[in-house]
Amino acid sequence: MSDSFIVVSSLSFSWPDDTPVFDGLSVSVPGGRTGLVAPNGAGKSTLLKLVAGTLTPSEGSVSVEGVLGYLPQDLPLTAGLTVAEVLGVADVLRAIRAVESGDVGEEHFTTIGNDWDLEERTRAQLDRLGLGELALDRVLGTLSGGQVISLGLAAQLLKQPDVLLLDEPTNNLDLDARHRLHDVLDDWRGCLVVVSHDRALLDRMDRIAELDGGEVRFYGGNFSSYEEAVTAEREVAEKNVRSAEQEVKREKREMQQARERAARRASNAQRNLSNAGLPKIFAGTMKRNAEVSAAKADGTHAARLGAARSKLDQAERALKDEQRISLELPRTAVPAGRTLFLGSDIRVRDLFDDLSLAIRGPERIALAAPNGAGKSTLLRVVHGSLTPDSGEVKRADGRVAYLSQRLDLLDDARTVAENLAAFAPAMPPAERMNLLARFLFRGTRAHLPVGVLSGGERLRATLACVLFAEPAPQLLLLDEPTNNLDLVSAGQLESALNAYQGAFVVVSHDERFLSEVRIDRRLRLDGGKLAAHD
Repeated sequence: MSDSFIVVSSLSFSWPDDTPVFDGLSVSVPGGRTGLVAPNGAGKSTLLKLVAGTLTPSEGSVSVEGVLGYLPQDLPLTAGLTVAEVLGVADVLRAIRAVESGDVGEEHFTTIGNDWDLEERTRAQLDRLGLGELALDRVLGTLSGGQVISLGLAAQLLKQPDVLLLDEPTNNLDLDARHRLHDVLDDWRGCLVVVSHDRALLDRMDRIAELDGGEVRFYGGNFSSYEEAVTAEREVAEKNVRSAEQEVKREKREMQQARERAARRASNAQRNLSNAGLPKIFAGTMKRNAEVSAAKADGTHAARLGAARSKLDQAERALKDEQRISLELPRTAVPAGRTLFLGSDIRVRDLFDDLSLAIRGPERIALAAPNGAGKSTLLRVVHGSLTPDSGEVKRADGRVAYLSQRLDLLDDARTVAENLAAFAPAMPPAERMNLLARFLFRGTRAHLPVGVLSGGERLRATLACVLFAEPAPQLLLLDEPTNNLDLVSAGQLESALNAYQGAFVVVSHDERFLSEVRIDRRLRLDGGKLAAHD
């Protein structure tokens, strides 16, 4: 058996509009835990899909050693499925129930095979991921986003895979669920590849694989070790760029000085010949010889200048472009103490009853809760897209912007630029393109359909449309906004929110993110009650 569980050979892939993603990519992934990192749009999720077989390469091949498990970033599940159906155990459990009730049809035994203990193994796996209370006949539509992610992971683990691919597995998971995931992955003995922006998870990896420029480079150690190595590489690259720049300047200076010396010598020689009264033919020969000598010297310096410029080009290519988002948010200042939302005695189904909440600008509120407690539901009530069963709700004049976990505000069939035009029709086209460039949609990227964007790109496009819509929002509601952002973009979102002058409520389990956006007040929703939380 090969030491490599995954072998990618000369793989090429492009989107239907011929936008290239990979061109001749080759990489081998050994056993152990590998964290795959790259800027949004570099192809991390696409690479996992190619390995999993949900996408087909235009050229090249992918081979996987053993049983494969794959948890995509967006689970293709319908709300009507039961827990047992999602886990892939429904048919076997029905056959076991039939045999237990006295039906000894051969087809039941064929379905069951050696899986007589499947229900016990299923319940054990659910318990391990904090889902022990879920009934196997419960439908998916009644679960929270975090519960759905954990359920999807349980389905893959029940396959007992040799190779496990996880795309942003901590999205929507609360802190307890993240810790359970960490425990599961700490015990992993096969080949694991994780795409994530979660530093705590990446710090549990054995190695980091960096996807950059269509190539994969491995770094030994966890994410903290990777950051140290990349910082050291960048410092060396910056030093080499400075050195190469100085060399180009020096060669330019020496070339100019050589030309000036040659010009002076030619001028002096001409005067000397005139003073000596030499024949014109001899003077012409002397002049031509001087010109040839000057041309040779000029050529030598030009070659040295070309070599210096080539060295500078190489040094600049080694200096990675961090692709930072540059945002200037609209001025959305809210007077201190102005009430933007006031809700009292709010009741929604069995999630909460007699719940009260006041939001006064420009405060920054972090909302925490266990998965399934109703965080997203409460945001929808504040936004106005969900009417509570009872209670009183008042909103101030001004727009409330809501970014849901699904990021479903945009039209997938329209391009990024067309979506922005729909949200901000009065904005001049040139200004819209400049704005999208600040959100890293430059050139042809602004004309890609939203449906082909990566998770982070989709969030950036949604942010552009929401924050610059007409009128600008005074209250932002953000539901797990860092779930699909790469680490650089998450940092830029933090900067943008710190520049934002309105109020916001954010649901996030990312403590590092919350510490960076200067939260004023923390609330916890648990057991239908909302209370201040330290």
